[in-house]
Amino acid sequence: MELNGGRRVLLVPWAGGDMWLLRRCNTPEMTDQLGGPESEEQLVSRHRRYCEPAAGRMYRIVLDGDDGDGETVGSIGYWEHEWQGGTVWETGWAVLPEYQGRGLAVSAARALIGVVREAGGHPTLHAFPKVDHSASNGVCRKAGFTLRGQADFEYPKGNPIRSNDWYVDLRAGLSG
Repeated sequence: MELNGGRRVLLVPWAGGDMWLLRRCNTPEMTDQLGGPESEEQLVSRHRRYCEPAAGRMYRIVLDGDDGDGETVGSIGYWEHEWQGGTVWETGWAVLPEYQGRGLAVSAARALIGVVREAGGHPTLHAFPKVDHSASNGVCRKAGFTLRGQADFEYPKGNPIRSNDWYVDLRAGLSG
């Protein structure tokens, strides 16, 4: 949980009824940095992966109201990624257009860092926004990621892009 403007930002585990959110995020506006909208078949496959237990987890980002009701404002998650000879956690997020610009992705990313740190498994969490995607790079900076530098990346598969490699050392601050 993270506070944003006095309201709690909650990460709610992805469930079978959350396909509507994938569809809402599958617009040209929301996917312009990700290679464009996916087909219905690709969305169904993605939803299935989000629902199945695996290394990592997807969440709905929920803005909790004073009355206990919550508005779903986007999604965030983490998964394993092979990177530079090892396995790391990778993260990505999407905030619906009507909720953008309020710091909700930053709050969700901070909350996710805590979740991933507690889950363990790999020493770092990375995000790979395109170098020219100012909003996502800003989220990384404000959420406490460290810029490692630029890297060649492929997303979606077969689509080479130039990304920034932002990371969080999940071991930092832990006593052992």
